[in-house]
Amino acid sequence: MIAPSQPQENSSNQAIWRVLGSLRNYGLISLGALLSLLLLTVVYAITPQLFRWGIDEGIAKRNLQIVLYSAAWMVVAAIARGVFSFGESYLAEAVSQGVAYDLRNKIFSKIQNLSFSYHDQSQTSQLLTRVTSDIELVRTFIGTSLIQVIAGVVTLVVVAVLLLVMNWELALISLTVVPVASWLMARFVIGNDKLFGQIQERLGSLNAVLQENLIGIRVVKAFVRESAEKSRYTRLNDELVSANMKTIRAIRNTFPFIFLLSNLVTLAVFGYGGAQVIGNRFSIGELVAFNSYLVLLFQPILLIGFAAPAIAQAAASATRVYEVVDATIEIRDRPDAIAFDTCGGRITFENVSFRYPGAAIETLKNVSFETRPKELIAVLGMTGSGKSTIMNLIPRFYDVTEGAIRIDGRDVKNFTLKSLRNHIGIVFQESTLFAGTIRENIAYAKPNAPLEAVIEVAKTAQIHDFITSLPDGYETIVGERGVGLSGGQKQRIAIARTLLTDYSILILDDSTSAVDAKTASEIQAALDEMMRRKACVTFVVAQRISTVKNADRIFLIDKGKLVAQGTHEELMQTSPLYGAILESQVKKQGVNV
Repeated sequence: MIAPSQPQENSSNQAIWRVLGSLRNYGLISLGALLSLLLLTVVYAITPQLFRWGIDEGIAKRNLQIVLYSAAWMVVAAIARGVFSFGESYLAEAVSQGVAYDLRNKIFSKIQNLSFSYHDQSQTSQLLTRVTSDIELVRTFIGTSLIQVIAGVVTLVVVAVLLLVMNWELALISLTVVPVASWLMARFVIGNDKLFGQIQERLGSLNAVLQENLIGIRVVKAFVRESAEKSRYTRLNDELVSANMKTIRAIRNTFPFIFLLSNLVTLAVFGYGGAQVIGNRFSIGELVAFNSYLVLLFQPILLIGFAAPAIAQAAASATRVYEVVDATIEIRDRPDAIAFDTCGGRITFENVSFRYPGAAIETLKNVSFETRPKELIAVLGMTGSGKSTIMNLIPRFYDVTEGAIRIDGRDVKNFTLKSLRNHIGIVFQESTLFAGTIRENIAYAKPNAPLEAVIEVAKTAQIHDFITSLPDGYETIVGERGVGLSGGQKQRIAIARTLLTDYSILILDDSTSAVDAKTASEIQAALDEMMRRKACVTFVVAQRISTVKNADRIFLIDKGKLVAQGTHEELMQTSPLYGAILESQVKKQGVNV
């Protein structure tokens, strides 16, 4: 889950003010929307006076010319309302789309720069909900709810002044609805602030189950868990519906009272105003105009009321969006960071310890070693011993908890992240491919690489023959997440993708685990020459004996500690743990044979 960056009570208000502050980026368009709104309010305010004029001066005095004039001006007013209403809606929507566009780019950019530790603790579904649903609610607030509130406030002020000028007694009766309705609205928004945040969290949890099932549908079917997964999804769906129904009940407990109040005020105005007309203290045209203004008085109150839930939802969503935007980037460039441009091949770990965020125990404990130029280092150990963690610390996917990592005597923290990672080629344990062609996946880091270079690395990765056997060759479209390719084929494409980069340090993190032994041996043979020629140092997280034997040195990791190092022959004689691991691999290989 994503931890809030500030107390819930204050964060919603702060977040909504930040959203409003972003309107400065669209000052002219916002000003145009506001001007259209004001002109629209003026036209609405004039229209009842046209009715009063037509009735009192035209119909009551049987003056057809005045009736026709008032009717003509009503047509003009109707056209003006249409023009200004369109202008207000169009410009407000333009502003809202711009704000949403900026927020999407801002949150996506932030996600790209957040460290591995942040993503380790965050649910992908919650991030997706923030980028999609939450930002859409903020956009709706800017484009619709905010305009409703501003229009409502302006209309209330204008109409209140006009009512007081026309008949202060009736105006006081009518305006009693405003403070009561305002209190009900405020109570609704404040009382349900947390509820709207819970709805978005429930939606994120529901999306999490959906995402897991779409990714793992083969596992679900293989273990006949369709009904269980359906029950899990239904349970979370019920929770989402239950949370939404709470909001419906909150609306039900608020709005009927506002409707009742407005109806009672209308009856009071009709009775008292009618008595004044009978007593010749008020004309029929003025009473008609007053009732028209009464509609304009109740309408903004109701619009503000209907906007209140959307505002509460937008405030909760804005809080969730800014939680990501404001998240601390733990791994960043130092102010005086320099570019990493050359590598002599001397990588030093000085008493390095590391603990994953939130973990109770250290994954690495006082690991120290130093590589030599052009050296091939194999890292061996049991599952969970910390092999991959060592590899992730070199490109600063995580920073060490204690100690230091140096390249040619310089702390890796002194290099800019971009230059450091540009010169480190890494193949992860899990091969991730993107939607697109095979060529685009191999040339992911160098999109403009010529086809000849792509083919060369594909041959080294022992995947060229397979690619050319496909009908579309290198232009074959890869399915989502590489669906349609075997694990070994995806791994070899991932190896080719890394080999195409301008690496100085090469890290192969168990990169041939999904490849058969014969193919792995061929890949290793093809890689040996390239690694010796291009890389200043190479790390291979090893599982197979062939890789271990070819290494210049083998680092044996056990429970986060470097317990032994040396050549294959040296470790065979000095390390019982190495012998046990090697024996288990030989037995497994024998069984497979």
